[in-house]
Amino acid sequence: MPPQADTAAGRGAVAVIVGRPNVGKSALFNRLAGERIAIVFDQPGVTRDRVAREIELRGRRLMLVDTGGIAFGKSGASASADPLAAETRAQAELGLGDASVCIFAVDARAGATPLDEEVFELVRRSGVKCLVAANKCDNPPDDGLAHEFARFGAPVFPVSAEHNRGIPALAAALCEALPETENASVADPLRVAVAGRPNAGKSSFINRLLNAPRVIVSDIAGTTRDSVDVPFTIGSGPDARHYMLVDTAGMKPRARASSSSIETFSGFRSEKAIEGADVAVLVIDASQGPCFQDKRIAGMILEKNKSCAILVSKWDLAREKGMTETKALPALRAMMPFLSFAPVVFCSAKDGYNIRRTIDAIDRAAVSASMRLPTGVLNRTIVEAARKTQCPQKNGRRLKIYYAVQVGVRPQTVRLFVNDSSLATPQYLAYLERSIRARFGLEGAPLRIVLKDRPRGAQPADAQRRDGGKRCPGD
Repeated sequence: MPPQADTAAGRGAVAVIVGRPNVGKSALFNRLAGERIAIVFDQPGVTRDRVAREIELRGRRLMLVDTGGIAFGKSGASASADPLAAETRAQAELGLGDASVCIFAVDARAGATPLDEEVFELVRRSGVKCLVAANKCDNPPDDGLAHEFARFGAPVFPVSAEHNRGIPALAAALCEALPETENASVADPLRVAVAGRPNAGKSSFINRLLNAPRVIVSDIAGTTRDSVDVPFTIGSGPDARHYMLVDTAGMKPRARASSSSIETFSGFRSEKAIEGADVAVLVIDASQGPCFQDKRIAGMILEKNKSCAILVSKWDLAREKGMTETKALPALRAMMPFLSFAPVVFCSAKDGYNIRRTIDAIDRAAVSASMRLPTGVLNRTIVEAARKTQCPQKNGRRLKIYYAVQVGVRPQTVRLFVNDSSLATPQYLAYLERSIRARFGLEGAPLRIVLKDRPRGAQPADAQRRDGGKRCPGD
């Protein structure tokens, strides 16, 4: 069964926040969600894609959706400096189509503008229940400014997202307006962070996977600014597999971005998305090949001990130049040897080539990260490796490995009890890692080997194996 984007019906009640640019929609979204999710910046057009998060509000579970500022018609498109204004409006309209309640955000200080009227007409035509949030009422005297918006015919709530004024009343009305649904959510979907440098094809890949325009795609580098959660499901019933794709902003070298720029905030959100993911997907542009920034992002994934799959996107362009996977794969491995354990998929969002295989690669990486390594088999693997390649020695003392045990998953962590950890060399530890991977697979999963010194008299691993692979006393 093909992947299905999760809808309002499948995910419970959905509330969407809409409004013209720079009225404080993202600040209101963060306040209702109770954490800083969407980027807030004093500049119109910061939010473009739909930013969604499942939250609990006054005992109700709902999907809260932030949208970009709508600019269109006589008041918007001609005056907007954002080249993606039309795409941003389209995402907002799609958000309205999935919603059961709309929060129409306005700027109380600016009063009702012609563009506010156009946006509200869009909401009215959608038929979605509407609540007006008159934002920027920072002090009690400002509440009177909200009365002007009563002419829209929807309940008006004077609020200040910045100072948390009026939010409880708005939250209560929102929960009351939500439809009666089962208060349940999909348990623990696999979080997959799609990362890479700008314009590598991350958003195109997600849209092709879902077969829907879920995130904005443009040739303009830096189109995606927030980390956008995109839930989707493969299959149905108890056998369904649930995922949460996280489309991240293109990660630029930090030296190229101002410390106060939107790109810097976007970069921090992308790093946080990788840190919170179960699997990180590194997207590399096939038309340009791996560059220094790709290696830096790969290093970040390794540093955070995340499972990883590599997607070489835009493969249709590479094929036109005569490139083949047989030639490209060894070259990629040679340039990024530190990710030799990660599965590689050459794909094209344009023609759909290998898109389904990317899910298989993600699944393999996730399964490998949680695999349990039987202690007996693990110790036999270490013994065989030591027999094939003798342990290193220094100053006449040779490294002895007494015992091996798996002590953690995600990341896979193996502890070796040795006579003296200072005798181990990085090269030999890398050899042991390759031996463990060859025995258990662990495709796409990071593997950490940690050493612990044991007192003299401890038995080596082969003696432990003869004892049936039981743990040493005190382990």
